[in-house]
Amino acid sequence: MIFVDTCIVIDYINGKLEIPKHQKASLYMNSIVENEIIVGVKNKRDLATSNKKISDFPMLDIDQDIMDLSTKLLNQYKLSHGMGLYDSIIASTCMIYDLPLWTHNKKDFKFLDIELV
Repeated sequence: MIFVDTCIVIDYINGKLEIPKHQKASLYMNSIVENEIIVGVKNKRDLATSNKKISDFPMLDIDQDIMDLSTKLLNQYKLSHGMGLYDSIIASTCMIYDLPLWTHNKKDFKFLDIELV
């Protein structure tokens, strides 16, 4: 099981990254990644394509434990490392579910105790 960051899903949607069908079942995302994708669409066709491709990934719930950890991460890293809200929730999801994070933006997470792939 691996958590996929928004940048990976965007590359998949745009055809820059091929993910074999059998691998998709072990790649997870949450509603934060989903929302970041939807915010970036430019028209109805992009929205439909994005939603279809997003549905390929199993979703993880964001619960209060994740939000509590996210708050702790923001308190600790917002000023020193520029951590943003969405990244803190993504990082917290990985930490709570004990999943590695597949991302191109390793600089945004390298200071955390998360395996980056």
